[in-house]
Amino acid sequence: MTQPDFHHKNVHVSPQIIFYEDRNFQGRSYDCSSDCADLSSYMSRCHSCRVERGCVMVYDRTNYMGNQYFMRRGEYADYMSMMGMSDGIRSCRMIPMYHGSYRMRIYERENFGGQMYEMMDDCDNIMDRYRMSSCMSCHVMDGHWLMYEHPHYRGRMMYMRPGEYRNFMNMGMSNMRFMSMRRIMDSYY
Repeated sequence: MTQPDFHHKNVHVSPQIIFYEDRNFQGRSYDCSSDCADLSSYMSRCHSCRVERGCVMVYDRTNYMGNQYFMRRGEYADYMSMMGMSDGIRSCRMIPMYHGSYRMRIYERENFGGQMYEMMDDCDNIMDRYRMSSCMSCHVMDGHWLMYEHPHYRGRMMYMRPGEYRNFMNMGMSNMRFMSMRRIMDSYY
């Protein structure tokens, strides 16, 4: 069987992740291929997972809140210790494969205030590139992005899909300022 051509525009690959109650893929499991705001309806705890296809954001609070973690295809036998999670996964969001241009406006202050810059590619340090001390709101016009708390794609992260984000604190990320951003490319699949 040949591998599908993921670069062809008509191919649609929906992400799929299997959650397991215990480490090393043991215990009850839940097979998930769509966004889930509250995993506790399916299992009481989750200590390992396997991303079968695509990319997924997982959250340590329900309703896509709290700390976020990006997972691409692979096995996570004990992701809580791997990623330093104190709680298990409580919700997850599938990241669709995207073919097209990437465009986002970042703002120094909340509610699109202060300096504004338009980005079309990854930026490992907004201070170096734009002389911006922080990013506290953004407008994603095209593509799917990961934003990071520290330069060089380190620290806490947040998944941004197309839309307006006037205040990151309203998204359960208190005291969050972002210093680097990268596009979620189809090569992650």
